[in-house]
Amino acid sequence: MTTYAPAKTSATKTRLLAGVVAGPLYLVLGFAQAATRDGFDLTVHPFSFLSLGDGGWVQIANFVLAGVLFLVSAAGLRKAMRGSTWGPRLIGGMGAGMVAGGVFTADPAFGFPAGAPAGQPEAVSWHGTLHMVAFMVAIVAWTLSCFVFARYFAARKHKGLAVYSVLTGVALLATPAFMGTSGGVVLLYVVATLGWVWSSVAIGAVAKEHDNGEM
Repeated sequence: MTTYAPAKTSATKTRLLAGVVAGPLYLVLGFAQAATRDGFDLTVHPFSFLSLGDGGWVQIANFVLAGVLFLVSAAGLRKAMRGSTWGPRLIGGMGAGMVAGGVFTADPAFGFPAGAPAGQPEAVSWHGTLHMVAFMVAIVAWTLSCFVFARYFAARKHKGLAVYSVLTGVALLATPAFMGTSGGVVLLYVVATLGWVWSSVAIGAVAKEHDNGEM
């Protein structure tokens, strides 16, 4: 039994690290594309639009890769977050939503890519509908995970992490209400960036405790 314990611990740590890097990697690849794709406007177009047109495969891969990394981290969280069932499940749900968001692309709109309608499309395609469903699954799972992690950290006397988790969850919860308004997309980027950072910090904190044998 003793012989295999280090290997199991190492595997769990590796899975947790997948969740730590998932958010930052997604942001770096997303903003890099936003800066280089002709016609893409961060004040108008969410990252989902990067999946469209020439070079769209990069963002599709970005969605799927980040989603898979979160799914992998969920497996690690199941081992490390003893006493928490929903934390790992919700991170896994967010990952699954991101994978689906990459597989099913949004509809061209708001002038992107070139030739797209100036506003919303007249009709939403089946893949556009599934993309929206995937987005909702990911954002709901992500938001709920913040509150589950807050409770988890509070139970372990990590007050700062608990408060940080609650504030992140409240920000994510409020953001969809502003979509479709002036500045709504910019707010989405700001809050989503904060959310990705929280994901790395929260999963990293679990990984650190697991390393220290505190759980």
